[in-house]
This record gives sequence, structure tokens and C-alpha cells, in this order.
Amino acid sequence: MVRETSLSTDDFIYPLFVTYGKCVRKEISSMPGCFQESVDKIVKHAKEVYSLGIPSVMLFGIPEHKDEIGSSAYDEHGVVQNAIKAIKDAVTELYVITDVCMCEYTSHGHCGVIKNRDVQNDPTLELLSKEAVSHAKAGADMVAPSDMMDGRVEAIRFALDEEGFSEIPIMSYAVKYASAFYGPFREAAESTPQFGDRRSYQMDPANRREALKEVALDIEEGADIVMVKPALAYLDIISDVRDAFDVPVAAYNVSGEYSLVKAAGRLGWIDEKRVMMEILTSIKRAGADLILTYFAKEAAKILNK
Repeated sequence: MVRETSLSTDDFIYPLFVTYGKCVRKEISSMPGCFQESVDKIVKHAKEVYSLGIPSVMLFGIPEHKDEIGSSAYDEHGVVQNAIKAIKDAVTELYVITDVCMCEYTSHGHCGVIKNRDVQNDPTLELLSKEAVSHAKAGADMVAPSDMMDGRVEAIRFALDEEGFSEIPIMSYAVKYASAFYGPFREAAESTPQFGDRRSYQMDPANRREALKEVALDIEEGADIVMVKPALAYLDIISDVRDAFDVPVAAYNVSGEYSLVKAAGRLGWIDEKRVMMEILTSIKRAGADLILTYFAKEAAKILNK
């Protein structure tokens, strides 16, 4: 009766990785229980997610072909675009959010256009806008730019409005740190940079005040929801953002955070389920309204009991 923080399946967004082909369901070795799946398999998975009371999924794409500018990202027949259509046809009420970034689609693995081994901010905005519009045309309910290019929220908002999608909200990865916790995701999304790293456009893990600046800029540009990523090592940032801004706050319980728990659980070093629920509760307690987490299905089964 006096518990201050409670978890609900309504808090969760479940990430899904969609790839090309048919009847593909390949487990990600560093993320036990998570898969790369073709569209036909993603639809079945989406039905399972919705049956557990989880209201939303986030789609990440692994294309068949990659090039310097990530053209598969905005192909109207791309894997994510096809998955959106198939999911919305099969599970109408499931809320479909799409990751908007170039790293999964570029041959070099960076989040934008490259010139002289450096990411070009402004030319990338045009490609991100095309990707977001293509997702909206396919039926996405929300787009979530994760690239950390300056001005991308404004560019995407303008492009969506111009194409008649003014009702499509934007969930911005407003505070995205250059974190070591992303390692397993890069296997899942096949997006490891072929040279250098992403520290020139993602945030320094040592910076706290910069997070509030980044959030303020994204809200000014039109972000409807702001996200902090990762979650567990940045609970103070989630709390700061919650206190400073009156918009919904999401937090991404990322792949490395998931895999650490899974590995320790398999070795019998921790009570995996209790640790999972304690972590998710801490993220909610810090101030997150929404939690993107690979634990969503497992946590939902516990909560549903």
C-alpha cells in the first residue's frame, strides 16, 4: 500500500530486429533470447508481445545490401517498411515505433554521410528525414531518431509535416552517451563502425549538464518524448531530465545491461529475475515514463502473474 514506485507492462517498449529473407529466426549470441527475424517471423513475435500486454515495439532493420549512404534505410520496400505494414495489418493495436538512424544501413557503420573519414552533420539530416517519412508512409505510429546529429529533430519534424504526417510524434534519443554498453547491440544490428568510433557525435559519459542542454534543444525543435540512453549507469541523468522538463521521458535499458544480467544468471551468480525487476524498478524510480528493454517479455510474464 505504501510502495512509491510500481512497474506495469504499459511502461515497456520491446525492441525487435527485422532482417531480410523468409523463415529467418537467428538468435543473437551475445543477447540470449533475442533474435534477428524476417518479416514473417516478426509478425508472430509481435503477436506474442501484444498478448503479454506490452503496448509497443521498436523496430531496427538489418538490410540485405549496405552502401555508403545507407540507401536501404529509406527504401519503400525495405525490411523495416515491410515489417511495419505486416505488423499493423496483423496486430492493429500494437504501437509501432521505428529507429531512425543510418548505422545499420551504411557500409562503414557510422550514423551518417562520411567525408574524409568524418561524419557530415548537415548532409545526413536529409537522409534521416527521408527515412522517417518512409516509415510514416509505411504506417509507423512514431519515429525515434537515434543518430545524435545536430538539428535532426527539426529536420524530421519539417519533413513529416510537409508530407502530411503532422500527427506522427517524435521520440528523440536526446541524451545518447558514447557508451561501452552498446557492444551486443552492434552484433544484433550488424552496425559496428568500420573505422574510428562515435565519440565525435555521441556524448561524453562524464558529462551531466550537457544532457540538459541536449534535451532542451530537442524539445525546442519539436521532440514529443525525450530519451536517455543507456539507463542503468545514467539514472542520475534520467532523474535530472525528469525534474527539469515537463515532457514524457523514456530510458533505454540497453543490450550490454541486458547481457550482463543474462551472463551472470546463467553462471548462477545472481537471481536473474530479481535483479531484472530491481533494475527496471530503479529506472522507473529515477523518473522514466517509458522503458525500452529486452527484458520486457520476461518482466511482463512476472507482472501478469
